[in-house]
Amino acid sequence: MLQKSNPKNDNIQVFIKDRLFARSEAKVSVFDSSVQGGDAVWEGLRVYPEGVVCLDKHLTRLQESAKTLMFADIPSKEFIKNAIKQTLDANGMTDDTHIRLTLTRGEKITSGMDPRLNQNGSCLIVLSEWKPLVYDNNQGIKVISTSQRRNSPQFLDSKIHHNNLLNNIIAKIQANVAGKDAGLMLDDRGFVAELNGSNLFMVKNGKVFTPFGHACLPGITRNSVIKMCLKNDIEISEEDITLSQFYNADGVFATGTMGELTPIVEIDGRSISKNNSLQIKIIELFKTEVRNLCEKI
Repeated sequence: MLQKSNPKNDNIQVFIKDRLFARSEAKVSVFDSSVQGGDAVWEGLRVYPEGVVCLDKHLTRLQESAKTLMFADIPSKEFIKNAIKQTLDANGMTDDTHIRLTLTRGEKITSGMDPRLNQNGSCLIVLSEWKPLVYDNNQGIKVISTSQRRNSPQFLDSKIHHNNLLNNIIAKIQANVAGKDAGLMLDDRGFVAELNGSNLFMVKNGKVFTPFGHACLPGITRNSVIKMCLKNDIEISEEDITLSQFYNADGVFATGTMGELTPIVEIDGRSISKNNSLQIKIIELFKTEVRNLCEKI
């Protein structure tokens, strides 16, 4: 599914480093690390009337990713929350909003890979847009397994929520060429990892399964679903899962901040039912649960 431009976003205000800019003036330097080498970390946030979903967990992951990459200047949660509030208030946004929160290593004194060239501090970007959920969760999506494998920690740890997304983008390109909504990525051993932009769950014989987090991002929505299932006495397990097991599941769904819970109705041409009663129950439970996970700012 191709996202569409919303005219309401033509004149939004964007927070960059320490203040707001009109969209037409919102820019970073050609010497910024995000331009030079994709050297930045990011989070996708969702805004509801009740607040921002799992905000503190997202900010923790942002800060931990930046620490892993040895950023010299990591803003506090208080600073980031204030920047988000300024941005939302300036745009009058209280619902149906997606925030792309980015922290770059900052501007370099000259082009190059060496982080020691970054001597001007990090750069925080808060880009909030009016945006619906990325998928039609009533219809579901069709996916195809791709030849592009998901990184394992020995190459680039997926727990670092970094801006160098080429691994995922190549998988998405393969899905686009095939006319499907997303690319399903395997790990280096051939087990299912995740979609190019969201985590995966499957339902089989009254039980829920999700791949281990070895080569996938252990998503915040993924974790919320696991906790929600345990709270509601729904049996759930993390396991190595093969494509064949997913083909023959009673139900499959994807999870992510941008899409909430999305039924997958086809994998590699194999039809998957979206009418499994347990899957429907989980999706309905989450519609309530997600509102309870919001934080006012």
